[in-house]
Amino acid sequence: MVWVHRSPDTTEKLSILSQDSRYDLACSCGTRQGDGRRRSQDDRWIYPVVLPNRGKSYLFKTLLSNVCVNDCRYCPLREGKDPRRCTLEPEEVVKAFLAYYQAGKVMGLFLSSGVVGTPDRTMERINKTAKTLRKNGFKGYVHLKIIPGASDGAVEEAVSLASAVSINIEAAGERHFRRLSSKKDYLDDIIRPMKLVSRLTAKGGPYGRVKQTTQFVVGASTETDQEIVKYMWGLYKRLGLSRVYFSAYQRGEGEPDLPGERSLLTNAEMLGREHRLYQVDWLFRKYGFKEEEIPFEAQGNLSLDLDPKEAWARRHPEFFPVDINRAEKEDLLRIPGFGLITVDCILAMRKKGGKLRSMAVLGTLRKRLGKAAQYVKFG
Repeated sequence: MVWVHRSPDTTEKLSILSQDSRYDLACSCGTRQGDGRRRSQDDRWIYPVVLPNRGKSYLFKTLLSNVCVNDCRYCPLREGKDPRRCTLEPEEVVKAFLAYYQAGKVMGLFLSSGVVGTPDRTMERINKTAKTLRKNGFKGYVHLKIIPGASDGAVEEAVSLASAVSINIEAAGERHFRRLSSKKDYLDDIIRPMKLVSRLTAKGGPYGRVKQTTQFVVGASTETDQEIVKYMWGLYKRLGLSRVYFSAYQRGEGEPDLPGERSLLTNAEMLGREHRLYQVDWLFRKYGFKEEEIPFEAQGNLSLDLDPKEAWARRHPEFFPVDINRAEKEDLLRIPGFGLITVDCILAMRKKGGKLRSMAVLGTLRKRLGKAAQYVKFG
């Protein structure tokens, strides 16, 4: 019997590569319901993005190729593994994306790829896709993945075409990174292009409108949450990143001797750890917390039982109760159970001249407001 292996068509390749792109979260993910990725009816991964007006739209996300010469030991697409490999041509991606865009299903594109041949050869294909899309008149959102090890010229071209770019840092420091890959160099292949993008996208620079994001793989190595938070803080303060994302290690996907495979945490606890790191990220970006204020347990990890803001509150009883009728916005945001919307509501009520006399004016006293009630007073 003769077996004939038919090459997949564009639809089949998109189905394979869209699913394989799900491991990279550095475009949209977070702590709130609805922040996560979802499948479309035709088996694409569609990712939500929050718009400036607090509305939400979606990104079309795919890999150009799942062929890869790298040996990232946590990645199911690494060299030596045997998934069904395929590669899209730039024109195929443009055609498929524009069909989704014109139908109103997505507002932008997130494009990544395995490393086909060399980093610059791969970046050439990624950049060609973006250039073709722009030549077709698309002026909207394009997020491009920077391939580790790409030349400065390839990186700058990607930045010139994109609305956002990302280079995944993967681990908190070179020591942990070496456990994940023997082919990539942490300082030259990851940190160098991140610093270049930071210079190119700095305020007042040639591409100041372009955002830079990154992603940690949480739990593949042995780094603590404290180590990750230290690097996260540095990425925000020294390199000016727009967002930091986290992806819990997928147990069973990596090499058997990888530390993540031997972790004592359950899969649920792995995801809980990811969730806590997102909450810290939120404290940094939206609530005015600093690195030294984040509370860790004895082993250097965040509590899985308490969110980090409540853990901070329990360690600082001298800060409470907060007078809900007089406190500044930054103090109100430190109250467990209060989010940005609740605090803005309080400030709006105060501005109108009304004095808040109970939690009831803020809504039904459910779990969130019930928690906050322990930390406030009404003058």
